[in-house]
Amino acid sequence: MVVIGGGFGGIAAARKLGHDNLDLTVIDRTNHFTFQPLLYQVATAALAPSDITAPIRHILRHQRNTEVLMAEVREIDPEKQVVRIDDALREISYDYLVVATGSRHSYFGHNEWEPYAPGLKAIEDASEIRRRFLSAFENAEKSSDPREREEYLTFVIVGGGPTGVELAGAMPFIAKKALAPDFRTVDTQRTRVILIEAGSRLLPSFPEHLAARATRDLEELGVEVRVNSLVTAVNADCVCMGKEEIRAKTSFWAAGNKSSPLGQFLGAPLDRAGRINVNPDLSVPGHPNIFVVGDLATVMHNGKQVPGVGPAAIQEGKAAAKNILRDLHRQPRKNFNYFNKGDLAVIGRSRAIADLGWITFSGRLAWFFWLFVHIMYLVGFRNRVVVFIDWAYSYFTYQPGVRLITDVERYKPPAAVSG
Repeated sequence: MVVIGGGFGGIAAARKLGHDNLDLTVIDRTNHFTFQPLLYQVATAALAPSDITAPIRHILRHQRNTEVLMAEVREIDPEKQVVRIDDALREISYDYLVVATGSRHSYFGHNEWEPYAPGLKAIEDASEIRRRFLSAFENAEKSSDPREREEYLTFVIVGGGPTGVELAGAMPFIAKKALAPDFRTVDTQRTRVILIEAGSRLLPSFPEHLAARATRDLEELGVEVRVNSLVTAVNADCVCMGKEEIRAKTSFWAAGNKSSPLGQFLGAPLDRAGRINVNPDLSVPGHPNIFVVGDLATVMHNGKQVPGVGPAAIQEGKAAAKNILRDLHRQPRKNFNYFNKGDLAVIGRSRAIADLGWITFSGRLAWFFWLFVHIMYLVGFRNRVVVFIDWAYSYFTYQPGVRLITDVERYKPPAAVSG
C-alpha cells in the first residue's frame, strides 16, 4: 500500500491502514504534517511554525507496518502500478494507492504575480508572509519619504474567503496594538489593510447574514473591504483593479486553488482546477485500486460538492482506507457519506462566525468555540498546550510572541517594475 501526501487526508488514511497485516509506505515531500487552518497565525506572528506542525514519522511511530519516505513523487504509472520518486525516479510498487497531495494557490493564469503576492498553503509560505509583513514596518521606520512610508504601511490581501478574512482581521491588531510601542519614527496607527474580493460578498460558502457580520467586524477593525473588484495586475509597488491603482509594497494572495499536478498521471478527466471526479467510493474511474482524497478530488454528496476543508479530507482518507480493508476482507465497498460538521471563521480578537448547519452564531461565543475546536484538532499534546498558552498570553498582553524576521540575507524582495 502507498499513501502519497502527509496532510489531513493522507494521515487519516495511513492511520486507518496501520493496524492490519499489510505493508504501508507514506510519501511526502516534507517531513511534517501541517495544521493548515492555523497557518495564518504563523503568518501574522501569533504562533511559531513548530506549534502547528508535527513530524510524520512521529505521528506514525507506533505503526510497525509503516515506512515513511521524504521524497518528491514525480510520476504515477497506473498500468505498472508504481510511483516514481525524486530525480533518480526510484520506483515503488503498490497494490493500492491513496493520493492525497492537496492543492496550491492559483493565480488564474498570471503566475508572474506570485513573487509579489505569495499565497498561504504551507509552513514555508507562512514564514515568508511573516517576514514580508514585519519587514514592511522596518522599512517604513528607516524611510524618510512620506509617500514611500505610506506604501510600506499599506497591505493588500486578494481573496475574500476564510484565509483572506483571517489574515485581514489579524493584521490591524498586530500593527496598531502589538507593534505600536516598538517603533519611534513610524506611526503604526496609519497602517492600512485592504481586502479585495472579485465576488459580490466575502465568505461565499457561509450564509449571507454571517458574511455580512464578518464584513462589519472587519470594517470596525479598520480593514477596507472591496467587493466586486477584479485584480488585473500585481507588482512590487501596486495592485491594480482596472484603472484603479492601490500603491502598496506588500501584497498577499488568498484567492483560488489549483490541485496537485499528479492528477494528470491517473488517466481520468480533470476539471479546470486539476481535480479528479472520483467514483462514489472515492476510487478513480478505470482504476479501482487508486483512491483520491482531499483537494485533488471532486467528491459529490447529495448533489453538492464536498468542500475542500480539513474535516472533509479526514473523512475521505478514513473512508478510502476502509474500502481498501473491505477489499482485503472480501467485503463490498461502501460509498462515501460526508458528514458536515460546520464551518468556522475567525475575524479577529473576540470575533468569529460559526455555521453548524442546524444553528448559526457569531461574536465572542463563536470565537471561544473556534478556539476550542482548533485546539482539539491539533496533533499532539505538546502543540495543544503551547498554543493554548500562546493564545492566553497574547489575549491578556496584546503581544504575539513570534515577531521574528529570519533569513534576512537570503530574502531578496521582488524588484519594482519600471514603466
